[in-house]
Amino acid sequence: MMPCDSNMTSIVQRIARQALLTFRNPPRVGEEAGKAFLENHNKLKSLMTEVRAADLQIVPRRATDSPHAVSAPPPVTYMHICETDQFSMGVFLLKSGASIPLHDHPGMHGMLKVMYGKVRISCFDRLQRPAGSPQTAQSGSLRRSVLRSTAEYTEDSGPCILSPDRDNLHQIDAVDGPTAFMDILAPPYDPDDGRDCHYYRVLTDGEGEHTEQKEEKEKEVWLMEISQPPHFWCGGEPYPGPEVNL
Repeated sequence: MMPCDSNMTSIVQRIARQALLTFRNPPRVGEEAGKAFLENHNKLKSLMTEVRAADLQIVPRRATDSPHAVSAPPPVTYMHICETDQFSMGVFLLKSGASIPLHDHPGMHGMLKVMYGKVRISCFDRLQRPAGSPQTAQSGSLRRSVLRSTAEYTEDSGPCILSPDRDNLHQIDAVDGPTAFMDILAPPYDPDDGRDCHYYRVLTDGEGEHTEQKEEKEKEVWLMEISQPPHFWCGGEPYPGPEVNL
């Protein structure tokens, strides 16, 4: 038998294998990442930087593209590639003007890479209450949080990274037309294991408790947990790319 040539292995397969290796034993919430995890995470990030829509056999869509359907098509669809206990991998496709509302990833790592088009990603984190301090970071369904960053990503951008402790909540908006991005979450969502998806709305100063802002890029805000917004739902469609075997 000829030795396996890594050049003959699809980049999607290599990403899946690296994700399995990276997230086999990830750092827990609040735990400092070890050297082995960081090295594997950087390898995964490098592979995700390389991948393109053509590698997944996905053809970029135009704003005029629309399936022939009697009912309104979903604003977002998902192509499932693979899933293990350690991670899930797939592709989200957003129609022109669509958004994935602000949501969280409890105790999860993530990596997002645009395949075509452009997305705007706003990243938030909940503010943790120091031990022994008054409970001011949480009030009913309100959560004191911080807007970490807002940035635009294209296929030429590197991946957007999230962890249990940093940039864990985000909103994703399609900009200037349809867009698609490859997405890795580790571990996958699992409501039975405390990893359900929660949605939020940013309150204006008049709706939340007003606090004086310092002159800095990060902005403190109040987030209110809400039900899944009625304008957002996600459909499914077949993944056309190379098969992944783990």
